[in-house]
Amino acid sequence: MIELRKILLVEDNLPDIELTLEALAESNLANRVVVVHDGVEAMEYLLCEGAFATRKPENPAVILLDIKMPRMDGIEVLQAVKTDPKLKTIPVVMLTSSREEPDLKRCYDLGVNAYVVKPVNFKDFFAAAQQLGVFWAVINELPNEELL
Repeated sequence: MIELRKILLVEDNLPDIELTLEALAESNLANRVVVVHDGVEAMEYLLCEGAFATRKPENPAVILLDIKMPRMDGIEVLQAVKTDPKLKTIPVVMLTSSREEPDLKRCYDLGVNAYVVKPVNFKDFFAAAQQLGVFWAVINELPNEELL
């Protein structure tokens, strides 16, 4: 049986984590979601370091990444991912409440795959998270890591 790639959710806001997880579950995705709470944890996960040193070294199907986080923000994570030869092909979707034009421009300059502003409305946020999960974890094709 082929194990599906995981979805990495990088978010520090507990209600947003719960809502995103619920929306992804409602989409009937078989992909496991790994939740980390800041950019430092995200990089440890991606680089198989710290608490994640023993995990199987495979890239997630997608990174859903918040911008405003403690210790290391989402833009710093995006920059680190897109400049690392082993990580740069991972699709990164900024899932953020920031509508600030400098954030948007900086993310696209760094190679973000999509920038989604979290809707304030519960129903709209739920629908957006479902659509993101289905597209990036099921429909989108990624290159074989062994060939990179």
